[in-house]
Amino acid sequence: MELEDIKELFELYLKPLKKLVLLPIVFLYLFTGIFQVGPDEEAVVLLFGKYEKTVGPGIHWYYPRPIGRKIVIKTTKVYRVEVGFRTVSIGPPAKYRDVVQESLMLTGDENIIDFSVQYKIVNLKNYLFKVKDPKNTITAAAEASIRQIIGMFVIDESLTEGKSNIQILTREKLQEILDIYGIGIQVLNVQLQDVQPPKPVIKSFKDVASAREDRIRYINEANGYANDIIPKARGQAKKIINEAVAYKEKRVREANGNVARFLKLYENYKLGKEVTETRLYIESLEKNLKNVNKVIIDREVKNGVLNLIQEEVNKNEKTN
Repeated sequence: MELEDIKELFELYLKPLKKLVLLPIVFLYLFTGIFQVGPDEEAVVLLFGKYEKTVGPGIHWYYPRPIGRKIVIKTTKVYRVEVGFRTVSIGPPAKYRDVVQESLMLTGDENIIDFSVQYKIVNLKNYLFKVKDPKNTITAAAEASIRQIIGMFVIDESLTEGKSNIQILTREKLQEILDIYGIGIQVLNVQLQDVQPPKPVIKSFKDVASAREDRIRYINEANGYANDIIPKARGQAKKIINEAVAYKEKRVREANGNVARFLKLYENYKLGKEVTETRLYIESLEKNLKNVNKVIIDREVKNGVLNLIQEEVNKNEKTN
């Protein structure tokens, strides 16, 4: 048998064998393209390195490597970028590490500020392909935003009542910049983590902060005292007014009664002047001499018992 005949015979028997070997390999290759996306995730599918589609939660299939590739990312998660510090442990208590080269954030009067940015992904395709490094882009944009906003404020405002306003304005400015980039994220919050004055004046700033706390405490104490004393004073004033009104009513009624009594008496007086005068005289004596131990003797009555007693008393006085 010649060599060519042997070769043809070999290929004749080898061809079915090749199919038997290749089919499982192809099936296994295609099977590895099955993947699952979690309920809090989204996945981007690439074909020959080019974006093909974005898929949500569930079971999906893609061409495995080297033809295709998948990128699965949690899109409901809140991500955090820290500038000027890093969280070492969430605690409690939380522990942080300073990153000095990132902390040189100047306010209008040269003070250092650390901050963090919280965000979530709303467009996975843009997040992955619009910029090369999304996290560094967010950090750079956040630094630019906070420099622009906080440069308009002094350290006092950054430490106290202006802090929340700075955070809101910075978040709005950062979102505006990232929307221009089309990076596909939503900024949820900008948090000023630490605001520090320059080292030479730290003690003075602490004294100022302490004075502010004392001021707030005194105001609260004064408000508490006012809230306690004012209702009492109002109650006392109302009581006095009520008593005055009652006294007024009483005096008016007494006066009206006296007037009515006087008018009635005057009418009786006109009917019988002498009788009325006598009655008034007797009533006055009864009123004024009510508690006086006196004996009244009419000198015009002679040889009365009371006159005899009086003569006896006079004799005794002369004898003594």
